[in-house]
Amino acid sequence: MSATFVVVPSWQGSGSSRAMRLIDGAEAVRGDLPAAATRVVEVPQGAGESLDTGVHRFSSISAIAQATEAVLAEAPGTPIVVGGDCGVEFAAIRHAAAVAARRSPDARLAVVWFDAHADLNTPESSPSGAFHGMVLRALLGGGPVALSDPSGAGSAGVVLEPAQVVLAGARALDDAEAEYVAEAGIRMLAPTELADPAALVESLTASGATEVYLHVDLDVIDPGEIEGVQFPEPFGLPVAQLVAAIRAVRERFPLTGAGITEFAPSTPEAAVDDLPAILRIVSALVR
Repeated sequence: MSATFVVVPSWQGSGSSRAMRLIDGAEAVRGDLPAAATRVVEVPQGAGESLDTGVHRFSSISAIAQATEAVLAEAPGTPIVVGGDCGVEFAAIRHAAAVAARRSPDARLAVVWFDAHADLNTPESSPSGAFHGMVLRALLGGGPVALSDPSGAGSAGVVLEPAQVVLAGARALDDAEAEYVAEAGIRMLAPTELADPAALVESLTASGATEVYLHVDLDVIDPGEIEGVQFPEPFGLPVAQLVAAIRAVRERFPLTGAGITEFAPSTPEAAVDDLPAILRIVSALVR
């Protein structure tokens, strides 16, 4: 597969007090990517303002989304977005959905959300106001209109329907997120269910997917196998199990895009401890 890596060293969507470590994480991964196949999105230095959206640092998040979309529009091959916080996936998945729609009117993009968290809060339900906990809900039409439609025309900007989403490895949902998952009928596969990669493939087949976007928040991995995440949750996926699931999906479905997010090493030097695991994930995505 011909891939282009789009590095987005954003931190503004994170709710962590150590959010700027995400810059070091993105740069560490970038250092091991082929330079000729890598593009870098320029991220604003400032935190940004909420602009009465209920999303902290919204002005910067919106600017990052627009800049990411511009780079993706010019990127050849299949884009692999490297964050930064999970907020980078708003532009990446919107781009993937548009590519799928242009390819065929019968295309049906499914999104596998490998993440310890569902990221399904709205600005009203979020306990933190951090966009990385709202990004998937924004793609489902529950985000600020100003993000989905910067022109101000008032579109809700629905990119995905609930039936197009599979939550894989999620194990820490807020009450409002759990209620939404139940009401919307979103498929969920617990880490134990992913021990057999066929379970994920079967869920995607049942969704009617013709192609897939794979989102990987590194906190989906069990904390015993990765250090550089800001919101670790116990009982996660072993790296080998995650890699096997990715490969099983890729063997069955075309990959329209992917994202790897939330790498936040304690120091730039500490990044080396987690890079072998991250590069195994990169390899599974592109080979």
